[in-house]
Amino acid sequence: MAIAKLFAENGAKILIADIDEKAALITQKTINKLGGESSIFITDIANEKGCRDIVETTTNNYGTIDILVNSVAISGRGSVTEITGQSWDRVIDVDLKSMAFISKYAVPVMEKDGGGSIINISSVDGMRAGFTKNIPYTVAKGGMIAATRAMAVHHGRQNIRVNCIAPGLLHATMTDGYSKKNRVLRKNLAPLGTEGNAEDIAKAALFLASEESRWITGVLLPVDAGLMAAGPQSLLNNVMDDWEWS
Repeated sequence: MAIAKLFAENGAKILIADIDEKAALITQKTINKLGGESSIFITDIANEKGCRDIVETTTNNYGTIDILVNSVAISGRGSVTEITGQSWDRVIDVDLKSMAFISKYAVPVMEKDGGGSIINISSVDGMRAGFTKNIPYTVAKGGMIAATRAMAVHHGRQNIRVNCIAPGLLHATMTDGYSKKNRVLRKNLAPLGTEGNAEDIAKAALFLASEESRWITGVLLPVDAGLMAAGPQSLLNNVMDDWEWS
């Protein structure tokens, strides 16, 4: 919601694509209160038809696509010896396949109308071993990073910029249930000693969508309080041993 809200505040017309109509309506209501313009499309983006329909609906509603933000994700827990085929397929389809196939249909629209900006929301878990064992999620987010770089090269001459944001340990609704000890551990991992929030990611996305970043493409931007610069991998491994699931 934070990205859609901030973009709307800056004049963007938003198509909100979600499988959860209730969540989409909450986002739309927030945008409407700001005086922004938005519409909703309910679909499962884990299949190609859903991705194609999102792009077609956006062009029907607004004429073109200037910015595409791929921010849909679900988690998938387990080491490689613990994963199931069902979990693997669902996480890869939702987190990675959706990004590729929405882009497949959005790129020709952007090219026809002079270019655009694609922003993929990955994770620091796609850059190194995750804070928890989450092989499907890690693979999907790592694949998104690799695809970002390739897409930037493939579509640069079409005036389409493709960049990627890697959020760190954010405070969100799901972290409210974590124990006090876990919250302290999360904050202490990064040099800034704080958790981020959705607005931090939204501000980075707005920059990558704007003219101020017109000469930036193929970039992976960690928004993580310095987590990726914090030191040896052993620090994260030690913290994992102290983690308490509440």
